[in-house]
Amino acid sequence: MLTALNRTFTQLDYLLKETLTGFQRAGWLNTAAVSVLLILLYLFGLGWQGVWQVERGLAVLGAQLEVAVYLKPTARGADLVGQAQQLTGVTAVELITRDQALQILQQEVGLQKDLTGIIGENPLVDVLHLQIATPEQVQLVATVVQGWQSVESVRYGSEAAQRLGQLKAVVSWFGLLLLGLLAVAAVMVVTTTIGLVVTSRQREIEVMQLVGAAPHWVYLPFMLEGLILGILGAVFAYSLLTFTGNFVYQQTLAYLPFITFTDAAPTPWHLPVILGGTGMVLGCLGSWLAVLRYSKQ
Repeated sequence: MLTALNRTFTQLDYLLKETLTGFQRAGWLNTAAVSVLLILLYLFGLGWQGVWQVERGLAVLGAQLEVAVYLKPTARGADLVGQAQQLTGVTAVELITRDQALQILQQEVGLQKDLTGIIGENPLVDVLHLQIATPEQVQLVATVVQGWQSVESVRYGSEAAQRLGQLKAVVSWFGLLLLGLLAVAAVMVVTTTIGLVVTSRQREIEVMQLVGAAPHWVYLPFMLEGLILGILGAVFAYSLLTFTGNFVYQQTLAYLPFITFTDAAPTPWHLPVILGGTGMVLGCLGSWLAVLRYSKQ
């Protein structure tokens, strides 16, 4: 038991010492790598946060789209509320009866007298206002409701719903493209940095291989170095993003108070998790590519 424990501590001591040696050998390259990772992850965070905010804003706007269902004069909306609530994509159903519609019309016109005494029978019909979850489901719900026997007509912003859905798709694809390009650039930077470190320690690696050291123990310190570089870049990038977000948020409240954010916080809570995970993955991937390139030489 003690032998295994001592072996574990020896291995950890080796990893830490070799990793520290790699950082010392790299010198200014570490600063350059962290700086580039900082910039790339900062842009990564800005792009991801921008896409997230736009998606949230479009989702809120899409939820405000509704389908107005006008019933036949003999139909009553109360009989169709339950059926409408069961439709896929419908989040809320509001019923405005013919009597309520007449009262609303009377208030808008500004008449004090009862309109029924002037025009006789109430000519209005019951109306169902269906709130839809996503813009893509607006036309589907409208098509289903149009087929009901009690429905006279259906009105909805078909063109607005289609354009909103197209805008969401464009924003999503543009965000993925931007994040993909930044990820490739970050991997190339880490690969170059770790590759230079591996080259500078070529003699030591050859000696370790000659004495029979396992390949994973030879190259594991470089992987750990790339991991640390990714973590440092993510920490600095998140700090800069938080400062930028708070500054923009405060300036917006001061000069443009009529603009509202989709979230109370200028930076979402899961942004540090995304940045940290992305930084570690890019750092390890870049180190692995550098080690793989050297091992094939």
